[in-house]
Amino acid sequence: MASTTVPLFINGKDIVTDVTFDVIGPTTGQVQHQSSDATATHAIAAVEAAQNAFPAWSQTTPGARREIFLKAANVLDARTKELSDYLMTETGGTTDWAAFNVMLGRECLLGCAGSTFAIEGKIPSLQDPKYGGLIVKEPYGVIFAVAPWNGPYPLGFRAVAWAIAAGNTVVLKGSELSPRTLWAISSVFKEAGLPDGVLNFITSSPANAAEVTKTIIEHPFVKKINFTGSTNVGRIIAKLAGENLKPVLLELGGKAPAIVCDDADLDVAAKECAIGAFANAGQVCMCTERIIVHEKIATEFEAAIKTWVDRLFAADQSAPVLVQAAAVTRNKALMKDAAGKGARVVHGDVDASEAVNTHMRPIVISGVTSDMDIYKQESFGPTVSIITYSSDEEAVRVANDTEYGLSSAVFSKDLRRAMRIARQIETGAVHINRMTVQDEAALPHGGAKASGFGRFNGVIDEWVRTKNITFDL
Repeated sequence: MASTTVPLFINGKDIVTDVTFDVIGPTTGQVQHQSSDATATHAIAAVEAAQNAFPAWSQTTPGARREIFLKAANVLDARTKELSDYLMTETGGTTDWAAFNVMLGRECLLGCAGSTFAIEGKIPSLQDPKYGGLIVKEPYGVIFAVAPWNGPYPLGFRAVAWAIAAGNTVVLKGSELSPRTLWAISSVFKEAGLPDGVLNFITSSPANAAEVTKTIIEHPFVKKINFTGSTNVGRIIAKLAGENLKPVLLELGGKAPAIVCDDADLDVAAKECAIGAFANAGQVCMCTERIIVHEKIATEFEAAIKTWVDRLFAADQSAPVLVQAAAVTRNKALMKDAAGKGARVVHGDVDASEAVNTHMRPIVISGVTSDMDIYKQESFGPTVSIITYSSDEEAVRVANDTEYGLSSAVFSKDLRRAMRIARQIETGAVHINRMTVQDEAALPHGGAKASGFGRFNGVIDEWVRTKNITFDL
């Protein structure tokens, strides 16, 4: 993209607005470029473009849609470096994290390509033999999707791709923290031959975000909403959707527990928990936030995870980057609150400072109890708590003692024991002897409780509704 201003993408065209806002690169703390600032007028234009494109797109064949998705996967593959650079510049992600994101985005596209033929209806037997009936599945129409900055390609592509594969059209609203990264999704589809208006992209400054979002949700052309982001904003989205009687799909915050049994392979558990806690500086909704360790092995586990954190995040490496300085301040406050109430720092320095105030090194804290803020609050940063337990029943109780329920993990050499525990954890996913951060294109992904409802990935039926048709025989 030649311009230093990120455009909106409406009805197949890049649109640079008269008013823009600065995009700060968290690695340096400096302005990297500007972004177009959408207003309610732009939002309405995007919705109308999607509505106008819907009749033709909804009638395309599954094969035609599949070909576009396969081309989009190839485009994404060819532009890996370009898209990775966008992500690293705007979010502070590492080279490996950026490449991993692009790879997951590509997997999403391939998964959608393989699912375009999966929409099936039924011919039920009715009570009166003189009548026949069909149950058909049809796309909703215009979908409003909101995608975050922290995993922009897997989360951004899944917000739009499954809906488009099912015959819907989409308005995507991207985070103001990563507009260029999320604009790239529309660019990839454009290059792959997606017709104009099927996918539209907007982003706006925080000052305009509420009005733009409300305008789109209330628009009569919009038939369903999906949102990935914080639980607090998710409540607002759900309320607006409810007031307008529109279905909504939400993936929200997490407080992922990892239960380490006394028969676990400690090296495996420590490594997986370290990666799970500190992937992308802990800025993943599935990141491990609570490691619930059997008291018999607590001392050995603490030594093992300290070793793995040292190995993965050595002192001579640059400190992980958080998207905003406020996130660093919040994580340090949580750690200081816990330490002041008796918790013990196993690894890291609560008082450490870095050259740039968006950088923060991992901290592991032990002896966490329910009266500490970190016990309940999602840190969404490079901090993780260790809590000890004495029985499997207690471990499950602690794991479930949270409003969240997105992802979790269990570490044990006894698969039957691990399965018994997994069945009792109130989360959308449980991973045995693997970290809590998992995102497979073929597996339905979503949470329980305050982590949201509905499922992304692998469920094309999420994007269609049923219609009954009856007739005389």
